[in-house]
Amino acid sequence: MIVCPNCNHQNPDGATQCEACYTPLPETTVCPNCGASVQADAAFCGQCGFNLKANASMAQGQTSSANSLPDVPDLVTPEPLIEPEPMSMTSQMPDSEENSPSTGAPNSGSGLPPTIVGTASPSEAESAASNPDLATIPPAPPTIASVPATPPAVTSNPAPSPLPVAPSGAAATQLQVQSAKLLHLQTDTTIELPQDLSVIHIGKPNDKVPPDIDVSGFPDSDIVSRIHADIRVEGDAFYIEDIGSSNGTYVNHTPLTPGNRHKLRAGDRISLGKGDQVTFLFQSS
Repeated sequence: MIVCPNCNHQNPDGATQCEACYTPLPETTVCPNCGASVQADAAFCGQCGFNLKANASMAQGQTSSANSLPDVPDLVTPEPLIEPEPMSMTSQMPDSEENSPSTGAPNSGSGLPPTIVGTASPSEAESAASNPDLATIPPAPPTIASVPATPPAVTSNPAPSPLPVAPSGAAATQLQVQSAKLLHLQTDTTIELPQDLSVIHIGKPNDKVPPDIDVSGFPDSDIVSRIHADIRVEGDAFYIEDIGSSNGTYVNHTPLTPGNRHKLRAGDRISLGKGDQVTFLFQSS
């Protein structure tokens, strides 16, 4: 959509003149980020907020920097300045400390912790000497009281509450559909616009585009082309546009240029052809 700089009206893509105030529209381009249509002089995209000016300057900077990069020579691995020397981790101990297992001295040449040799008490030695069978029986392991593990408490999720059910006699809500009609001023005839069509063709019978509103039975209909104008329905809005008629389409005595459409409002005067001979009044409810 192209936003009019004068009245902020949203016009369709490709329009050159505002359909509401007939102001010339600015040129448009495509956003490189989301593909939306934006104005050529816009700084940011109205659809995704992309910075259009920064993107253009970044593209120019990358082009200039790519053309000005200097040649960098290949790196050479340097040779080490000093050769590392291995260190000896072997420690020497005195002879008096090498063979002392009972004192807890460390063993020479090994990194093991000191060996401690335990001595039995006199009472235990006497019991073993009097009864040799006791010496071969290993001591009983300590008794560890087992405590039964308490199972974790399991919390059960409550059953979901049932969804409320609408009563059987309740009627479904119906959306209100806006209706519109055309009042022919010369004959005071009312024509209801079809509600099931998004494009309503106005003209006279032909083999290419059969009209949805046939005006061939109205007086002075010879000035109306067989394919004259279209009314487009978008939501609750109605737009009229001339599709290449011979004598033109006028809204409130202002001619519509081909390619530009006008948003209809209640009370607008639509004339098919010159001279205001086939005239309709737009009404909506």
